[in-house]
Amino acid sequence: MRTFILLTILAVAVCGASAQVKSIYTSLSDKVCKKIEFEQDEGGSYRGRCPGVGGYKLELIEGDLRQSIIVIDPKKKEHNLKFWEIFGGFSAVGDKAEWRTKNGKPIAVIIRLNVAANPEDSDKRVSYLLVAKITASETCVTDVIKPSRTQNAEARKTADAPANAPCYKRPLE
Repeated sequence: MRTFILLTILAVAVCGASAQVKSIYTSLSDKVCKKIEFEQDEGGSYRGRCPGVGGYKLELIEGDLRQSIIVIDPKKKEHNLKFWEIFGGFSAVGDKAEWRTKNGKPIAVIIRLNVAANPEDSDKRVSYLLVAKITASETCVTDVIKPSRTQNAEARKTADAPANAPCYKRPLE
């Protein structure tokens, strides 16, 4: 009987460990992403296909000095995260995406977005972390994490939360 209980506890511990959430990082650099479109007219535009994990890819899009991400699922369905609906100012994504995965399958992606704090001085930027959930039925930004000493840990905790979090709605100003 004791052996059975011990084996049961061990099996539960092993199963729990295998379901652990892990981070995998992929690059958003234009040196790694495959250029799909590039125009240098006034505001300019760019589209680049970036590597992902678990059959997912990211597409970096830029227009009028604002950047956003499209998550492309394994079935090639596109989920536009529409960062410019969250922040209207000039913006640029960070150098990498942090994928939160469970059993090798993405459950969320965290993207750094550097936003011009003042339209008059685009050199002063505020660095937010945007958390997007990834589920079979929906992929969208759920949270915007403001700068702090614990910003990265807070973003991971938010990304690992249950997948029923609502999509982010920009607060009324």
